[in-house]
Amino acid sequence: MMTIIVNMLEMCISFSVALLLASIGEMFNQRAGVFNLGCEGIMSLGAFFGMLVVYFAEKAGYYSGWFNFLGFLLAAVVGALLGLFFGLIVVTFRAPQGIAGIGFQMFGVGLAGTLFRYYVGGVQNIKGVTATGIPGLRNIPVIGQIFFSHSVVVYLAYLTVPIAWYILFKTPWGLKVRAVGTHPRASDSMGINVNKIRYEALALGGAFAGIAGAYLSLAQAHLFNDTIISGRGFIAVALVYFGHWHPYQILGGAMLFTLAQTFQAQVQSSGIAFPYEFAVMLPYILVIVVLAFTSKNNKMSPSALGKPFNREQRV
Repeated sequence: MMTIIVNMLEMCISFSVALLLASIGEMFNQRAGVFNLGCEGIMSLGAFFGMLVVYFAEKAGYYSGWFNFLGFLLAAVVGALLGLFFGLIVVTFRAPQGIAGIGFQMFGVGLAGTLFRYYVGGVQNIKGVTATGIPGLRNIPVIGQIFFSHSVVVYLAYLTVPIAWYILFKTPWGLKVRAVGTHPRASDSMGINVNKIRYEALALGGAFAGIAGAYLSLAQAHLFNDTIISGRGFIAVALVYFGHWHPYQILGGAMLFTLAQTFQAQVQSSGIAFPYEFAVMLPYILVIVVLAFTSKNNKMSPSALGKPFNREQRV
């Protein structure tokens, strides 16, 4: 039993990275007044392009660890560009954010699958990022396995939480993001370019989502397929509500959801007498429960969330 618990906690830390990164990026989007249901599509394309760099490098015989970095970098660039494209739709053209997000999700997932079949053809394993752990500390019984046996990407991902908190609450740009998501008209009257800030937040959120997708293909699964994201983009959106738009609370939510996922993984691998179907459904049931309760207590939500800004329109 102790072994199962330790394995679950170890998996929880590494498996939560994709959710955490995508949620942090979505937090910036929503703090600026835009919710992006297309996060799933951006993660899919990030996972594909991140994998593609390493795949071509291995195929050409030039692979080295630097190509993993290039894969993450390309995924971030693609994600940022997709975030700007989404901004064009919902910020400039002021399309309904929910409908546009669903369309964007379908576009991203479909395009990633199409490009994958054209350039790769079928599922191919890649080397990607290996979990080397922290020398010395990883040999500590129990604690070493849980906390110090992961890849450097995991530790960098968790480092983004305090960085995101500092940017959001301690920098002038973070203040502008919170202002345009709460009182865009007042922000505009103070000389803040509301649409520019929203574009910047969407680019940053898209970059995070792209990196989150690349983490799944480069560091977790070491491959790409059409179902690699498996609803994590939608869960990331729910996590922002669950975490009340605060980085540290989002971290706690990501750990909670991932714990549910690792539980179902342990059920499958350990032969525990527990209904397999319920274990698979558990993370998604948790999402529904969270949204049901947080929707009743959303006083902390940005008041302009989901509302396009038009400075020519009278209040």
